Amino acid sequence: GLPMSAYIIVDTKVNNPQAYEEYKRLAKPIAEKYGGVYRVRGGAMDVRETDLWNPTRIVIIEFPDMKSARAFVDSEEYVPVKPLRLNNADCTLFIVDGI
Repeated sequence: GLPMSAYIIVDTKVNNPQAYEEYKRLAKPIAEKYGGVYRVRGGAMDVRETDLWNPTRIVIIEFPDMKSARAFVDSEEYVPVKPLRLNNADCTLFIVDGI
């Protein structure tokens, strides 16, 4: 069968909004180069349960498959951009297979 879509899901607490805007500007075209489509980017949330986790700001990027999502995160182009996120925000990031 065809490969399943995969999703990068990030919860971000932005500590330096100005620097984070620069991160967003630089990261988006790299994600798109690897087939990423932004499905959620900090939209309003209606959080109903928080037993395991209280989300802050959610980003969901859909990729054609797990390989493409990993290729973006591990790409040479992303290496100089990633510190802008790490230095200016606290994040949880994971990649999950779709169905």
